Parts: sequence; structure tokens; C-alpha cells
Amino acid sequence: MVAQAELPTRYGRFIIHGFRGAGPLDEAVALVHGKVRGRFKSKNSIPLVRVHSQCLTGDVLSSQRCDCRAQLELSLNKIGHSRSGILLYLPQEGRGIGLMNKLRAYELQDHGMDTVEANESLGFAADARDYEFPAKILKKLGAKQIRLLSNNPEKVRQLEEAGIEVAERVPCQPRISKISRAYLQTKKKKMGHLLDGV
Repeated sequence: MVAQAELPTRYGRFIIHGFRGAGPLDEAVALVHGKVRGRFKSKNSIPLVRVHSQCLTGDVLSSQRCDCRAQLELSLNKIGHSRSGILLYLPQEGRGIGLMNKLRAYELQDHGMDTVEANESLGFAADARDYEFPAKILKKLGAKQIRLLSNNPEKVRQLEEAGIEVAERVPCQPRISKISRAYLQTKKKKMGHLLDGV
């Protein structure tokens, strides 16, 4: 941990922590709400956690090609209204391929490819993210038992393999826009994301 400070937001008051690891992409921030350390007696008291990958086009520029900003806002709102929770924000742009490669993938999608086909045609996996560093952060914060806000079973699997007990997977599915529907259908069909009504 390299720094921590108070961070009041419209979703509630958080403590923001900065983390740095050994690898070049091993930087992240954690927004912590309430008591996250220890073992908990009831499922509802277990910290609610979102492990969110940076998406400049969605989170900052309000792109509707994806549901990233909507997921981020939904997560902050749910965590802010829960007893305790953490939002981890990671620099894994474009499911781990980086911003410029994500823009190249967008260009391929404009010519008819879906998000998986575009990533793979650029020589990348459909999802190149790794969750070992986020698991280390959660352990450092004392959150070894969590309720995870995610639709991605691979994220659950990797966190559990890294020693985090995922007591519950909580769906993270905001309202679907007409523009992002095809993107979400691809995530469901080709990447196994658990999405209802898509």
C-alpha cells in the first residue's frame, strides 16, 4: 500500500487506498467502505466486492459500446449502501489488452467482428486479465471472504484459486441499452458470462 485518504463520493464516503505490486501493470486503487477485515457470522455482513477493470471509453467517456460505466456506478451504489465493501479499480483496459489495442479492436468491430473475434484477430485471448494481484490486495485489506459483484465465472474461479473465499456471486447487471446488447450477447455466448434477459 502506497497511500490512503478519505474519498467522499455521491455514493457515500470511502477510504481510497493506492497499491503497487512488482509487475508493470500491478497498480490499483481500492475504495473501502465499512469493516472488511475478519470472518463474518451472516452472509449479509460479508463485504460486497467489485473487481472492476478500467475502461476509459466507458467509465470516463460514457461509451455505450459496453456496460462498464453502468456496472461501475451500480457497484459503487450497492457497496455504498451495504454494511461494508470494496471497489477495486484495475488498469486492465480492454480485458487486459491495453487502450490502443482496444481501439484497434473497436475498429475491427466496426467492420463486423464481435468483441471476441476482434481480440483474437489481434493475437490476444478473448479475456487476458489475471486476478492474482487483486487477490493479494483483498488479502492485504483483510477481506479473505467476500460477496463478489460479477457476471464472470472466470473471475470467481481465479479469485478462489488465489485464496479468496467467494461466499456469493452477486449479479452485476445494469439496464441493457440497445447499443450494448450485441456486446453482452457475445459475452454470454462466447465467454460464459451469466447474464439474464440478454
